[in-house]
Amino acid sequence: MFIRQLNYVVALAREQHFGRAAAACNVSQPALSGAIRSIEQELGIVIVQRGRRFQGFTRDGERVLAWARRVLADCEGLRQDARAGENDPVGILRMGAIPASLPLVPMLTQACLQRFPRMRHAIHTLSAAQTLRKIANFELDLGLSYLDDERLGEFDSVPVFRERYMLVAADAAMFEGMTFMPWTQAATLPLCLFTDNLQCRRGMNAAFAAAGAEAAPVVETDSMTALCAHVRHAGLYSILPHSVLCLDDSEKRLFALPMTPQLQRDIGLVLLKQQAHGPLLDAAMRSFRELDLQGWVDGFLP
Repeated sequence: MFIRQLNYVVALAREQHFGRAAAACNVSQPALSGAIRSIEQELGIVIVQRGRRFQGFTRDGERVLAWARRVLADCEGLRQDARAGENDPVGILRMGAIPASLPLVPMLTQACLQRFPRMRHAIHTLSAAQTLRKIANFELDLGLSYLDDERLGEFDSVPVFRERYMLVAADAAMFEGMTFMPWTQAATLPLCLFTDNLQCRRGMNAAFAAAGAEAAPVVETDSMTALCAHVRHAGLYSILPHSVLCLDDSEKRLFALPMTPQLQRDIGLVLLKQQAHGPLLDAAMRSFRELDLQGWVDGFLP
């Protein structure tokens, strides 16, 4: 069994199609199919459900897929270790970040870029569920997500930030001299909010419900950029973690009021629970642990 055959298995799981998987691996479809049949013959099991098109993995196939992902991740760790000098990791750090955490990401990447010039970063905006699944499948190295997630039992986590929710608007006059915003009153405003599939929004929904109110946003989006644009240019309000204030510039400033009762949630770095990680992730985590994200973001509060 060769490493490239394991790559074919993982590509097939990712693409869910023989032709697309073959194209992703730069081989012909017969070559990819033949390589997978070779694995089946070598192991004496059937790993792919076949019909006129790809129909998924068998139970044995799911076990092979899990091992393939693990072996490929270990091989990547070996390559990183072989190329790296002392305190000079080489490779691409793959991070998933929930939309509400995106303002924090540049602080993390900047810390590594200054310290490790040969480290590169790939940032993917994903839901918490997608982030955890991709970490478990070795498609991501770590994630930035909420720590009150019941699915974190299989993961290690490092708290980095406690967010506080604010009502934001493009003009301070829209607050009419108020110093805080009750959830009940916010529910009556024309709101642009994150979509219901995001944990950030579910936390808001729970806060509205606890106050005896229900939000009916006029616009919903899973994009932080689209949300802020609607607040700045469409005259809408939104409810966002206070980290969004660090995205402001002098010409496009967002004005904010704290929500009451206060809603706070912890965000942290999430990674697979295992004894050893590759040199790239180990170096990045050392750098991340030295940061004071909380102090930096809190400095933008009004």
